[in-house]
Amino acid sequence: MLIDCRDGDKYNRLEMKNVNKDILSWLEDIVEENNSRVERKEWKSKYNNYVVYDYEPFCTDGFEINLVITSFNVAYLNFIKYLYDEKISTIEYLNNCIGV
Repeated sequence: MLIDCRDGDKYNRLEMKNVNKDILSWLEDIVEENNSRVERKEWKSKYNNYVVYDYEPFCTDGFEINLVITSFNVAYLNFIKYLYDEKISTIEYLNNCIGV
């Protein structure tokens, strides 16, 4: 993930790569709740760099979801990134507990 803060731009950007499909709707809700918006959402093939869709393909196996989130205030983007990282960490922790 990359937070891009440019002095000349009105918007700050957060690029998220390989977002988990199962928490995509949760992430989009968090973005909306934090005065931000999803500027670009794309499904990119893991096997062919030239195959990129701006809509969900019929079969999503073999694709990664990439997002570009923008906001006027970089603090919102930092908070969104924090929430996402915590969610992923919690999911991994719970999966490890199940495996024990």
